[in-house]
Amino acid sequence: MVLIRYLLPVVACLLIGACSSVLRWTPEAHVVVSGETVYSIAFRYGIDQRDLIGWNKLSASGLIFEGQHLRLTAPDRYIPVQSPAQTTGSGKSTPATRRAPLPGQSPAVPVTWTWPVNGPVIAGFATTARTQSGVHITGKRGQSVHAAASGEVVYAGNGLPGYGQLLIIKHTSNYLSAYGHNQKLVVGEGDRVTGGQLIAKMGEGLNQRPLLHFEIRRSGKPVNPLQYLPKR
Repeated sequence: MVLIRYLLPVVACLLIGACSSVLRWTPEAHVVVSGETVYSIAFRYGIDQRDLIGWNKLSASGLIFEGQHLRLTAPDRYIPVQSPAQTTGSGKSTPATRRAPLPGQSPAVPVTWTWPVNGPVIAGFATTARTQSGVHITGKRGQSVHAAASGEVVYAGNGLPGYGQLLIIKHTSNYLSAYGHNQKLVVGEGDRVTGGQLIAKMGEGLNQRPLLHFEIRRSGKPVNPLQYLPKR
C-alpha cells in the first residue's frame, strides 16, 4: 500500500502529460544522440544554453556531434559570460551585469507575447517538484498552433520524453518558448518565424486529450507563461 501511495503521483503526472522535463537531479555529463541540439539538451536539464556552450568550450553556434560527451555542471573557477554594458538615456553606460536577475528583481520582458492557440487553460504552471513547467491549453485535434513571438526554431523533433512532437523557438538570448504534443510540425530547425505565424497542428497529450503544452523559459528556467501572455 505504501508503494502504491508513492506511485500514484507519478501515474497522475503521466496521465496529464508533459510534466516538467527539468530533472531534479542533474547528471554530470550527457552523451549526444542523433537529432539533439544544444538547445534541446539545455532544455532537458533546465540549464541556460549559453552555460552549456561555455562549460564545454563549444563554438558560438553550439555545434555538437553524435557521441560527444557534454558536461552539465560548471567547471572549477568558471566565470559566466556577462551581459555587455548598456547605455542609459543619458548616454552613460551601466556596468555589465550577470544574466540572472537579482533576488526580488522582476526581469523586463524583451519580446511581445501572443497566445499560441485559442482555447482554455486546463493545467497551470507550478514550481514544486514533478509538476507543470508550462501550461496546457486544450482545443481540437489539428487546430493551428502559432508562434507566441518572433524568433528562430532551434529544435524540432520528438527526442525529449513527455513532450511528443516538440518545437523550441529562441526569441532572444534569454527567452525560449516551447510547444509540445503537436500532431504535425510545419516549420523546421533554422527557420525564422514571426509572432502569430502557423508553426504546428495540435495533437494529443498522453491521456489522448487534444492539447498544446506551452512553456516560456528565461535563461533556461521555466517561468509562468500566464505572467507573460496578454490577459484575456
